[in-house]
Amino acid sequence: MKSVSLALSLSLALLLGGVSSQAVADSKDPIKITLHDWTGQYITTKIMGEVLKKGGYAVKYVQADYIAQFAGLQSGDLHVAMEIWETTGRDAMDAATATGKVENLGETGMQAIEEWWYPKYMEERCPGLPDWKALNACAEAFSIPETAPRGRYLGGPVTWGGYDDERAEALELDFEVVHAGTDAALFAELESAYQRKAPILLWVYAPHWAVSKYEGNWIDFPKYSAECYNNPSWGSNPNLAYDCGKPRGPIWKVAWSGVKDKWPGAYKALKNFQINNGEMGQMISDVDLNGKKVEVVVAQWISSNKARWSQWLK
Repeated sequence: MKSVSLALSLSLALLLGGVSSQAVADSKDPIKITLHDWTGQYITTKIMGEVLKKGGYAVKYVQADYIAQFAGLQSGDLHVAMEIWETTGRDAMDAATATGKVENLGETGMQAIEEWWYPKYMEERCPGLPDWKALNACAEAFSIPETAPRGRYLGGPVTWGGYDDERAEALELDFEVVHAGTDAALFAELESAYQRKAPILLWVYAPHWAVSKYEGNWIDFPKYSAECYNNPSWGSNPNLAYDCGKPRGPIWKVAWSGVKDKWPGAYKALKNFQINNGEMGQMISDVDLNGKKVEVVVAQWISSNKARWSQWLK
Protein backbone atom coordinates (compact mmCIF):
# COMPACT_ATOMS: atom_id res chain seq x y z
CA MET A 1 0.00 0.00 0.00
CA LYS A 2 2.84 2.33 0.86
CA SER A 3 4.42 1.77 -2.58
CA VAL A 4 1.11 2.53 -4.27
CA SER A 5 0.76 5.77 -2.30
CA LEU A 6 4.30 6.75 -3.21
CA ALA A 7 3.65 6.07 -6.88
CA LEU A 8 0.45 8.12 -6.77
CA SER A 9 2.23 11.00 -5.03
CA LEU A 10 5.02 10.95 -7.57
CA SER A 11 2.60 10.87 -10.47
CA LEU A 12 0.71 13.82 -9.00
CA ALA A 13 3.92 15.82 -8.64
CA LEU A 14 4.78 15.17 -12.27
CA LEU A 15 1.31 16.16 -13.44
CA LEU A 16 1.50 19.41 -11.49
CA GLY A 17 4.73 20.25 -13.28
CA GLY A 18 6.85 20.61 -10.17
CA VAL A 19 9.37 17.91 -11.05
CA SER A 20 10.51 16.61 -14.43
CA SER A 21 10.44 12.86 -15.01
CA GLN A 22 14.13 13.03 -15.90
CA ALA A 23 15.00 14.68 -12.57
CA VAL A 24 13.36 11.78 -10.74
CA ALA A 25 15.83 9.41 -12.41
CA ASP A 26 18.86 11.67 -11.83
CA SER A 27 20.98 11.87 -8.68
CA LYS A 28 19.46 13.76 -5.75
CA ASP A 29 22.84 15.27 -4.85
CA PRO A 30 23.05 19.05 -5.33
CA ILE A 31 24.53 20.37 -8.56
CA LYS A 32 27.27 22.80 -7.54
CA ILE A 33 27.36 25.85 -9.85
CA THR A 34 30.10 28.45 -9.48
CA LEU A 35 29.61 32.15 -8.80
CA HIS A 36 32.28 34.76 -9.54
CA ASP A 37 32.49 38.51 -8.99
CA TRP A 38 30.60 40.30 -11.75
CA THR A 39 26.89 40.99 -12.07
CA GLY A 40 26.26 39.33 -15.42
CA GLN A 41 27.75 36.05 -14.30
CA TYR A 42 25.56 36.09 -11.18
CA ILE A 43 22.52 36.58 -13.41
CA THR A 44 23.47 33.85 -15.90
CA THR A 45 24.21 31.39 -13.11
CA LYS A 46 21.08 32.14 -11.10
CA ILE A 47 18.87 31.82 -14.19
CA MET A 48 20.31 28.39 -14.94
CA GLY A 49 20.15 27.36 -11.30
CA GLU A 50 16.54 28.43 -10.91
CA VAL A 51 15.56 26.61 -14.10
CA LEU A 52 17.19 23.45 -12.77
CA LYS A 53 15.28 23.87 -9.51
CA LYS A 54 12.06 24.15 -11.53
CA GLY A 55 13.03 20.81 -13.06
CA GLY A 56 13.31 19.21 -9.63
CA TYR A 57 17.08 19.38 -9.15
CA ALA A 58 18.90 20.40 -5.99
CA VAL A 59 21.28 23.29 -6.68
CA LYS A 60 24.09 24.74 -4.60
CA TYR A 61 25.85 27.98 -5.55
CA VAL A 62 29.57 28.02 -4.73
CA GLN A 63 31.76 31.14 -4.78
CA ALA A 64 34.90 30.36 -6.77
CA ASP A 65 37.81 32.10 -8.47
CA TYR A 66 37.29 32.44 -12.23
CA ILE A 67 40.47 30.64 -13.32
CA ALA A 68 41.22 28.56 -10.22
CA GLN A 69 37.75 26.96 -10.42
CA PHE A 70 39.00 24.57 -13.09
CA ALA A 71 40.83 22.52 -10.46
CA GLY A 72 37.50 21.96 -8.69
CA LEU A 73 35.74 21.17 -11.96
CA GLN A 74 38.38 18.58 -12.84
CA SER A 75 38.11 16.89 -9.44
CA GLY A 76 34.30 16.90 -9.44
CA ASP A 77 34.14 19.07 -6.30
CA LEU A 78 32.49 21.69 -8.53
CA HIS A 79 30.10 20.78 -11.32
CA VAL A 80 29.15 23.67 -13.59
CA ALA A 81 30.54 27.06 -14.64
CA MET A 82 28.18 29.17 -16.73
CA GLU A 83 30.50 31.85 -18.14
CA ILE A 84 33.93 31.13 -19.56
CA TRP A 85 34.84 34.04 -21.79
CA GLU A 86 36.74 33.45 -25.01
CA THR A 87 38.57 36.69 -24.23
CA THR A 88 40.17 35.62 -20.95
CA GLY A 89 39.27 32.02 -20.11
CA ARG A 90 39.91 30.05 -23.29
CA ASP A 91 43.41 28.83 -22.41
CA ALA A 92 42.33 27.57 -18.98
CA MET A 93 39.22 25.97 -20.47
CA ASP A 94 41.15 24.19 -23.21
CA ALA A 95 43.72 22.90 -20.71
CA ALA A 96 40.93 21.55 -18.50
CA THR A 97 38.96 19.91 -21.32
CA ALA A 98 42.17 18.31 -22.63
CA THR A 99 42.33 16.26 -19.41
CA GLY A 100 38.97 14.66 -20.24
CA LYS A 101 37.68 15.65 -16.79
CA VAL A 102 35.91 18.83 -17.94
CA GLU A 103 33.48 19.15 -20.85
CA ASN A 104 32.73 22.20 -22.97
CA LEU A 105 28.92 22.38 -23.10
CA GLY A 106 28.84 24.91 -25.93
CA GLU A 107 28.10 28.58 -26.33
CA THR A 108 25.78 30.52 -24.03
CA GLY A 109 24.58 32.67 -26.93
CA MET A 110 26.50 35.72 -25.70
CA GLN A 111 29.47 37.20 -27.56
CA ALA A 112 32.32 38.66 -25.52
CA ILE A 113 34.50 41.73 -25.92
CA GLU A 114 37.01 42.70 -23.23
CA GLU A 115 39.52 45.39 -24.05
CA TRP A 116 41.15 48.68 -23.08
CA TRP A 117 38.49 51.40 -23.41
CA TYR A 118 38.42 55.20 -23.14
CA PRO A 119 35.66 57.86 -23.10
CA LYS A 120 35.09 59.71 -26.36
CA TYR A 121 36.16 63.03 -24.84
CA MET A 122 39.74 61.71 -24.57
CA GLU A 123 40.05 61.85 -28.37
CA GLU A 124 40.31 65.65 -28.10
CA ARG A 125 43.37 65.20 -25.87
CA CYS A 126 44.80 62.33 -27.91
CA PRO A 127 43.79 62.77 -31.57
CA GLY A 128 45.48 59.55 -32.73
CA LEU A 129 43.03 57.33 -30.88
CA PRO A 130 41.80 54.60 -31.12
CA ASP A 131 45.11 53.46 -32.67
CA TRP A 132 47.21 51.90 -29.91
CA LYS A 133 50.31 53.63 -31.27
CA ALA A 134 48.87 56.97 -30.10
CA LEU A 135 49.00 55.88 -26.46
CA ASN A 136 52.68 56.64 -25.84
CA ALA A 137 52.41 60.08 -27.45
CA CYS A 138 49.47 60.79 -25.13
CA ALA A 139 50.60 58.93 -22.02
CA GLU A 140 50.63 62.07 -19.90
CA ALA A 141 47.08 62.90 -20.97
CA PHE A 142 46.04 59.61 -19.32
CA SER A 143 48.14 60.17 -16.20
CA ILE A 144 47.12 60.94 -12.65
CA PRO A 145 49.40 62.62 -10.07
CA GLU A 146 50.55 59.24 -8.76
CA THR A 147 51.73 58.03 -12.20
CA ALA A 148 52.67 61.23 -14.10
CA PRO A 149 54.21 61.54 -16.59
CA ARG A 150 53.33 57.88 -17.24
CA GLY A 151 49.77 57.07 -18.19
CA ARG A 152 47.52 54.94 -16.03
CA TYR A 153 45.53 51.93 -17.18
CA LEU A 154 42.92 50.51 -14.80
CA GLY A 155 42.60 46.78 -15.33
CA GLY A 156 40.05 44.37 -13.94
CA PRO A 157 40.61 42.35 -10.77
CA VAL A 158 43.74 40.21 -11.06
CA THR A 159 41.61 37.04 -10.89
CA TRP A 160 40.17 37.88 -14.31
CA GLY A 161 43.42 37.18 -16.14
CA GLY A 162 43.68 39.01 -19.45
CA TYR A 163 47.47 39.57 -19.60
CA ASP A 164 47.26 43.36 -19.43
CA ASP A 165 50.56 43.73 -17.55
CA GLU A 166 52.24 41.56 -20.19
CA ARG A 167 50.52 43.49 -23.00
CA ALA A 168 51.76 46.85 -21.72
CA GLU A 169 55.30 45.50 -21.44
CA ALA A 170 55.32 43.76 -24.83
CA LEU A 171 53.99 46.84 -26.64
CA GLU A 172 56.37 49.06 -24.64
CA LEU A 173 53.56 51.30 -23.47
CA ASP A 174 54.50 54.12 -21.11
CA PHE A 175 51.65 53.20 -18.80
CA GLU A 176 51.37 51.92 -15.28
CA VAL A 177 48.90 49.03 -15.01
CA VAL A 178 46.84 48.97 -11.82
CA HIS A 179 44.01 46.58 -11.02
CA ALA A 180 40.60 47.36 -9.58
CA GLY A 181 39.72 45.27 -6.56
CA THR A 182 36.20 44.43 -7.76
CA ASP A 183 33.90 44.76 -10.73
CA ALA A 184 31.91 47.42 -8.84
CA ALA A 185 35.04 49.45 -8.07
CA LEU A 186 36.09 49.35 -11.74
CA PHE A 187 32.87 50.90 -12.99
CA ALA A 188 32.49 53.28 -10.06
CA GLU A 189 35.79 54.82 -11.09
CA LEU A 190 34.59 55.08 -14.70
CA GLU A 191 31.39 56.82 -13.57
CA SER A 192 33.34 59.30 -11.44
CA ALA A 193 35.85 60.09 -14.21
CA TYR A 194 33.16 60.40 -16.88
CA GLN A 195 31.14 62.91 -14.87
CA ARG A 196 34.24 65.07 -14.39
CA LYS A 197 35.64 64.42 -17.88
CA ALA A 198 38.77 63.26 -16.12
CA PRO A 199 41.36 61.09 -17.89
CA ILE A 200 40.70 57.37 -17.72
CA LEU A 201 41.71 54.28 -19.69
CA LEU A 202 40.31 51.04 -18.35
CA TRP A 203 39.09 47.48 -18.91
CA VAL A 204 35.52 47.49 -20.23
CA TYR A 205 33.66 44.41 -21.34
CA ALA A 206 30.49 43.50 -23.18
CA PRO A 207 27.80 42.42 -22.62
CA HIS A 208 27.57 45.25 -20.09
CA TRP A 209 25.58 48.44 -19.56
CA ALA A 210 28.69 50.67 -19.74
CA VAL A 211 29.00 50.43 -23.52
CA SER A 212 25.49 51.84 -23.97
CA LYS A 213 25.57 54.39 -21.14
CA TYR A 214 28.93 55.97 -21.98
CA GLU A 215 30.22 57.18 -25.34
CA GLY A 216 33.66 55.80 -26.01
CA ASN A 217 35.83 53.34 -27.91
CA TRP A 218 38.03 50.33 -27.42
CA ILE A 219 41.73 50.68 -28.23
CA ASP A 220 42.57 49.24 -31.64
CA PHE A 221 45.45 46.89 -30.82
CA PRO A 222 47.07 44.53 -33.33
CA LYS A 223 44.51 41.80 -33.97
CA TYR A 224 44.72 38.76 -31.72
CA SER A 225 46.03 35.45 -32.98
CA ALA A 226 47.02 32.34 -31.05
CA GLU A 227 50.62 32.90 -32.14
CA CYS A 228 50.62 36.28 -30.41
CA TYR A 229 50.08 34.60 -27.05
CA ASN A 230 52.24 31.53 -27.68
CA ASN A 231 55.11 32.64 -29.91
CA PRO A 232 57.20 35.64 -28.81
CA SER A 233 58.67 36.06 -32.32
CA TRP A 234 55.19 36.86 -33.66
CA GLY A 235 54.25 40.56 -33.81
CA SER A 236 56.00 43.86 -33.28
CA ASN A 237 58.08 42.70 -30.30
CA PRO A 238 60.26 39.72 -31.30
CA ASN A 239 61.15 38.97 -27.69
CA LEU A 240 57.83 39.00 -25.86
CA ALA A 241 54.38 37.46 -26.29
CA TYR A 242 51.07 39.32 -25.82
CA ASP A 243 51.88 42.17 -28.22
CA CYS A 244 48.29 42.21 -29.51
CA GLY A 245 44.73 42.75 -28.33
CA LYS A 246 42.57 40.26 -26.49
CA PRO A 247 40.64 37.61 -28.43
CA ARG A 248 36.93 38.11 -29.02
CA GLY A 249 34.26 35.46 -29.32
CA PRO A 250 31.70 33.35 -27.48
CA ILE A 251 31.03 32.98 -23.78
CA TRP A 252 31.07 29.24 -23.05
CA LYS A 253 29.51 26.83 -20.54
CA VAL A 254 31.59 24.06 -19.00
CA ALA A 255 30.96 21.17 -16.61
CA TRP A 256 32.67 18.38 -14.77
CA SER A 257 32.63 15.42 -17.15
CA GLY A 258 30.65 13.37 -14.63
CA VAL A 259 27.58 15.60 -14.93
CA LYS A 260 26.41 13.76 -18.05
CA ASP A 261 26.08 10.44 -16.22
CA LYS A 262 25.06 11.67 -12.78
CA TRP A 263 22.45 14.23 -13.87
CA PRO A 264 21.65 13.41 -17.55
CA GLY A 265 18.52 15.56 -17.58
CA ALA A 266 20.30 18.56 -16.11
CA TYR A 267 23.12 17.99 -18.58
CA LYS A 268 20.67 18.41 -21.47
CA ALA A 269 19.23 21.57 -19.93
CA LEU A 270 22.70 23.05 -19.46
CA LYS A 271 23.57 22.39 -23.09
CA ASN A 272 20.27 23.96 -24.18
CA PHE A 273 20.76 27.21 -22.23
CA GLN A 274 20.86 30.25 -24.53
CA ILE A 275 20.66 33.98 -23.85
CA ASN A 276 21.79 36.98 -25.90
CA ASN A 277 23.83 40.13 -25.31
CA GLY A 278 20.85 42.46 -25.52
CA GLU A 279 18.76 40.83 -22.83
CA MET A 280 21.79 40.27 -20.60
CA GLY A 281 22.85 43.91 -20.94
CA GLN A 282 19.36 45.02 -19.89
CA MET A 283 19.36 42.76 -16.84
CA ILE A 284 22.81 43.98 -15.78
CA SER A 285 21.52 47.56 -16.13
CA ASP A 286 18.52 46.73 -13.95
CA VAL A 287 20.85 45.55 -11.19
CA ASP A 288 23.78 47.96 -11.44
CA LEU A 289 21.95 51.12 -12.51
CA ASN A 290 18.37 50.67 -11.35
CA GLY A 291 19.14 49.10 -8.00
CA LYS A 292 17.19 45.88 -8.42
CA LYS A 293 18.40 42.75 -6.65
CA VAL A 294 19.78 39.96 -8.81
CA GLU A 295 17.14 37.60 -7.41
CA VAL A 296 14.34 39.96 -8.47
CA VAL A 297 15.70 40.37 -12.00
CA VAL A 298 16.15 36.61 -12.35
CA ALA A 299 12.63 35.92 -11.04
CA GLN A 300 11.21 38.38 -13.58
CA TRP A 301 13.09 36.67 -16.41
CA ILE A 302 11.91 33.24 -15.26
CA SER A 303 8.30 34.45 -15.11
CA SER A 304 8.43 36.06 -18.56
CA ASN A 305 10.23 33.22 -20.35
CA LYS A 306 8.56 30.02 -19.13
CA ALA A 307 7.89 28.69 -22.63
CA ARG A 308 11.56 29.18 -23.45
CA TRP A 309 13.24 27.62 -20.41
CA SER A 310 10.73 24.79 -20.27
CA GLN A 311 12.18 23.61 -23.58
CA TRP A 312 15.65 23.46 -22.04
CA LEU A 313 14.39 20.81 -19.61
CA LYS A 314 12.88 18.54 -22.27
